[in-house]
Amino acid sequence: MTDTARATDASSSVEAPSAEVLAAFEAATGFMPVHEGLALYAAATDAAVRTGLPLLEVGSYCGRSTILLAEAARLAGTVALTVDHHRGSEEQQPGWEYHDSSLVDPEVGLMDTLPRFRRTLRGAGLEDHVIALVGRSPQVAAVWGGQVGLVFIDGGHTDEHAVGDYEGWVPHLAAGGLLVVHDVFPDPADGGQAPYRIYLRALAEGFAEVSVTGSLRVLRRG
Repeated sequence: MTDTARATDASSSVEAPSAEVLAAFEAATGFMPVHEGLALYAAATDAAVRTGLPLLEVGSYCGRSTILLAEAARLAGTVALTVDHHRGSEEQQPGWEYHDSSLVDPEVGLMDTLPRFRRTLRGAGLEDHVIALVGRSPQVAAVWGGQVGLVFIDGGHTDEHAVGDYEGWVPHLAAGGLLVVHDVFPDPADGGQAPYRIYLRALAEGFAEVSVTGSLRVLRRG
């Protein structure tokens, strides 16, 4: 049975985003499929309503998933926080599978997804509901002083980066808050194992699984 087939549908008790927001999500540059996006939106809506705290995303790329977090935050009267150095993760560098040459800054010769990210949010009408923190996740986490209601980990897929994101941000997650991990593949043939390992670590450290939708895992902190 596939992950999608056995999913606990996190969106079943939450209205889907508006047609306009969903269209903006589908039009944005990125990799998250719609069914996983709807599960993310459901988790974000739940966390925002229950905790009233900001929703945090690690790894924003061009803002596709940020649209959904921002809309959930807007409706709940809070904000979405995004953490990304906007130089692209390892698999987005030249010569790798997910490289997009249109995102390279010609002056410095490096990836720069920040301009596309800002245009994405502007086009979706959600720019005012996002605080973009531009920097490396462990450095930002080390100076961040507040709590958040949701931590969505979708950054680098090496163990160094995934563990850094987990150890940096989980301490800021409020009791009852949600941890969402993307690209969780139990079978190594389907993808890298670093997100899967932090998912297993979260379960071992007392998180309760809320839903499974494709490669997206939603867990609740006790």
